[in-house]
Amino acid sequence: MPPAPTPEILAAFEAAKGFMPLDEGLALYAAAVEAGGLGLPFLEVGTYCGRSTILLADAARAAGVSAVTVDHHRGSEEQQPGWDFHDPDTVDPELKVMDTLPLFRRALHQAGLEDHVIAVVGRSPQVARIWNSPLGLVFIDGGHTDEHATADYEGWAPHVAEGGLLLIHDVFPDPEDEFTGQAPYRVYLRALASGTFTEVSATRSLRVLRRTGGGV
Repeated sequence: MPPAPTPEILAAFEAAKGFMPLDEGLALYAAAVEAGGLGLPFLEVGTYCGRSTILLADAARAAGVSAVTVDHHRGSEEQQPGWDFHDPDTVDPELKVMDTLPLFRRALHQAGLEDHVIAVVGRSPQVARIWNSPLGLVFIDGGHTDEHATADYEGWAPHVAEGGLLLIHDVFPDPEDEFTGQAPYRVYLRALASGTFTEVSATRSLRVLRRTGGGV
């Protein structure tokens, strides 16, 4: 049986705003537990309100490492007003723009995991340019345009340590899903074609790859 979070952590995961279903969450958690054996930090691109961060943080706590999560907290394209994935509760009432940071901090506090997460508020490519440490796991779950998905891959995949895991979310091969998942799908194909990463598992739209070679 793959490792699973406690009922308390699962409850915190399901209570947090977000879009990751339970089966993908369990696959994410199992991958993080495995990656924890490398003794290196985890990094997530795309925090939103902390749903997946809770699982990464709990696995990081068990491994004695930190979970880093990177997001500008202004929402991705499909989360803006007028789009299907917009949630009015994420809008700052004074500024009238999205701000998911307070919701993320509340979810993390309620889960008792604040001490195990380093939250970086900024745009993924800018943060990646100044990052210089190896990572045991990188979870790409940011913007869904080719520009953003490609930048996330190019910025963070090189930091995955040998034997570490690269996870890509919202991988949808069907061309009908062009707006929500084709860019992550193209990044996933690029990772496989690079010869650097080998697929470990697929759970719905979540792909888990292991670094088995050099380059990206």
